[in-house]
Amino acid sequence: MGRISNWLFAPDQDRIGISWLFLKALAIIYLGAFLSLAVQIDGLVGQNGIIPFDERLAHVYSIYGELAWLRLPTIFWIDSSDTILIGAAYAGCVFAVLLFLGLFQRIALIALFVLYLSLFHAGQTFMNFQWDYLLLESGFLAIFLVGGPNRLIVFLFHWLLFRLRFLSGFSKLQSEDPAWSGFETLKYYFETQPLPHVGSWYAHQLPEWVLRSGTATVLFAELVVPFFIFLPRPFRLFAAAITILIQLAIIATSNHNFINLLTIVLCLFLLDDRIGRSQNKNDLPSIPSAGLNRSWFQPVLRGITLAAVALVLFTSISMMSMMLMNRHLPDSMMTAMHWLRAYGVGNIYHVFPAMQTERQELIVQGSHDGHEWQTYVFKYKPTYTNQAPAFIVPHQPRLDWMMWFVPTQNPVLLPWFDRFIDQLYRNEPTVTALLAENPFSEQAPRYIRIMSYRYRFSTPEERAHDGHWWKAEYLGQFPDVRPRIP
Repeated sequence: MGRISNWLFAPDQDRIGISWLFLKALAIIYLGAFLSLAVQIDGLVGQNGIIPFDERLAHVYSIYGELAWLRLPTIFWIDSSDTILIGAAYAGCVFAVLLFLGLFQRIALIALFVLYLSLFHAGQTFMNFQWDYLLLESGFLAIFLVGGPNRLIVFLFHWLLFRLRFLSGFSKLQSEDPAWSGFETLKYYFETQPLPHVGSWYAHQLPEWVLRSGTATVLFAELVVPFFIFLPRPFRLFAAAITILIQLAIIATSNHNFINLLTIVLCLFLLDDRIGRSQNKNDLPSIPSAGLNRSWFQPVLRGITLAAVALVLFTSISMMSMMLMNRHLPDSMMTAMHWLRAYGVGNIYHVFPAMQTERQELIVQGSHDGHEWQTYVFKYKPTYTNQAPAFIVPHQPRLDWMMWFVPTQNPVLLPWFDRFIDQLYRNEPTVTALLAENPFSEQAPRYIRIMSYRYRFSTPEERAHDGHWWKAEYLGQFPDVRPRIP
């Protein structure tokens, strides 16, 4: 047993430089994620936000009592004021800079994980996304990189990347979506994704055979290539190359915040230090030790690491098995999963399992008299058809993103939207600050209506004629229109 343990915890000499680079890149992604939250968290979930976190805390406490902090792990049990929410986001920025500079790395990584986990729970529906889970898991594993990588932690990074890629592909098959099975997904994707940018318009104009080939390539990259992660070096390098190229193509055609950047960074562990350096190991950058190399601490650190590994593997394998077999786990096990996943590990990943075939945009308008209407303009969600869609990676404007889901008229999603409209009636400053234009800054509107339009990208000929990126067709007043499916 001791020999197995020694082998698992043996330093991975081939990835010392890779680990150093990974931590630098992770620091940059953390910085972008925290900055993105800092400028919007109060309007989303502050005390006068769309869905105040105070209400969620009170609800959880009413159910679990003194154990509520275990069920919902967040530092905001102490104080959930707007100042603390914003302060936590900016504190994350500070720790990200420390991590990038190589200062107090383990402390910085623990702080980053705790802060992002706290904000993740505070964000509620606005942060219930694949990339938030992925950053939490990546950040958690990174804590154990300080002092140098070992075989066990490198395996867990491989396992995380495998789950992200393979489960995303499997979910596409499981959904039985005709766009994926018919290799037509990219015919719709660039136009119907939540927040396109200019590159999306150009990609949408590609010939149909290119779009079909691209769809097939995505399925190959998600269903076959992930297994190469666990094969010898040439296969791993191929897996890294294919995955990175696809992520770069997505960035060039989509606004998906930091998930594609983080996926690229996770691919680093498929590489090794033989790439891009001389064979002189003295040329490698060093990873600062945690400053806790005393003999008594190493067994403690190994014990903590093994407990963390067991937690990750138990949760992830259980949830993955449930997804692959398409059946629920026993109730007692599901309860355990819900408690464990609250700590940001063992998640299921399923990126775009079903594809939308049309784009419905909601235009929110207000009026003082019910006759003259003025439009609320979102910062990045399409509104004006002549406005070029902006490139905003790695930022994610959470309100703009969530507006994409509302046309489905899913009852689970409508409550937050109703709260948003209520705050517009009140002209709440923290909420209207999330918008690009508030035409009622002086006096709140008496009436609000939501107009539904079908948006499509203009053709090159149409754009050459009038300069518009979009064409809009009026569908009716929301919610008295056909829901978007899916």
